[in-house]
Amino acid sequence: MALIVHKYGGTSMGSTERIRNVAKRVAKWSRAGHQMVVVPSAMSGETNRLLGLAKELAPEKHSAQALRELDMIAATGEQVSVGLLALALQTEGLDAVSYAGWQVPVRTDSAYTKARIEAIEDVRVRADLQAGRVVIITGFQGIDELGHITTLGRGGSDTSAVAVAAAMKADECLIYTDVDGVYTTDPRIVPEARRLQTISFEEMLEMASLGSKVLQIRSVEFAGKYHVPLRVLSSFTPWDIDIGEEAVSGTLITFEEDEKMEQALVSGIAFTRDEAKITVVGVPDKPGIAYQILGAVADANIDVDVIVQNVSHGGRTDFSFTVSRNDYPRALELLQSKVGPAAGAAEVTGDPRICKVSIIGIGMRSHVGVAAKMFRTLSEEAINIQMVTTSEIKTSVVIDEKYMELAVRALHKAFELEYTPAA
Repeated sequence: MALIVHKYGGTSMGSTERIRNVAKRVAKWSRAGHQMVVVPSAMSGETNRLLGLAKELAPEKHSAQALRELDMIAATGEQVSVGLLALALQTEGLDAVSYAGWQVPVRTDSAYTKARIEAIEDVRVRADLQAGRVVIITGFQGIDELGHITTLGRGGSDTSAVAVAAAMKADECLIYTDVDGVYTTDPRIVPEARRLQTISFEEMLEMASLGSKVLQIRSVEFAGKYHVPLRVLSSFTPWDIDIGEEAVSGTLITFEEDEKMEQALVSGIAFTRDEAKITVVGVPDKPGIAYQILGAVADANIDVDVIVQNVSHGGRTDFSFTVSRNDYPRALELLQSKVGPAAGAAEVTGDPRICKVSIIGIGMRSHVGVAAKMFRTLSEEAINIQMVTTSEIKTSVVIDEKYMELAVRALHKAFELEYTPAA
């Protein structure tokens, strides 16, 4: 008997009919002898609807007290889902019980709307499993030390599911989504994109951080830290598919870096439009200038991504970095009003019409010339590279947003990602 965690996204829970199908699938696994814990998201669109109501009443509220209330509101979406799924499972003849995060409890810090899980107490859940029950736990939420409901931020149900699997030492965590696995890139841009049978945790972490929407990055971090076996697969396959076939479908995210993986120079291409560039022009090239600029941004709780400092000319340099497009207006205004004059800069400029395109693959560790091939491919398409950042297994470039789809298609073809690597 294995302990299996299933996670279902909002689209999978999007209607009563889909919830029935989820219940039938979970019941199939339970009847096969597995202990089942299920972590569903809110029904598709429900969290947006709830937060939209809040915004109508308080459009500019960002205080800790207001954020607490937003968590109270947003958490109700998942509570509806777990109750409905429990009823559907009971209709299937299974003994099922649902819990909100605070009932488990899932303990978090007090960073409302973006809390982080600190501990999960599994005594209650284990007792139910031993009694033969299917346990359904709300994703996306927990409780802080003061007893307040918290939420984990968008995509937090993935993180909840992996955290529950880690705490309970589950045999596997299956993430059911509206796609049938992890692809070499977005098939909507490159129809020839290929589904990967396996991908390493390192590669998946890079993919998630660089724009792939299949898994939320914190869930991948959790899985990597606690060695949770993770599989991404589709909830839209027939619920009565053979369980042996289903158990090996989708994409397995693995710790094993086998020889076949090493043969692939690049495993995937990720991209994000959610980027904006800020340049502080003509600052003194002296120790501490980077901190002077980025310290002010960090104090405003704005995350910085790619950073480039140009070569000094006449004792002055230009300092560029990227931020989330949502943070761009606030970051630009902050630097123009404070950092520019204080740092002796000539001006502060910005460009919200950029994107980031990245190639990822553990094979890059053992092969030379991968970045050069990327740059040559973009050059042949007359795409100018504005910024570059690298790691052992990825190279990312910042380019004009209008060239994003062209760049992705060209790179996918250049690295022959439509073909399965030879055995």
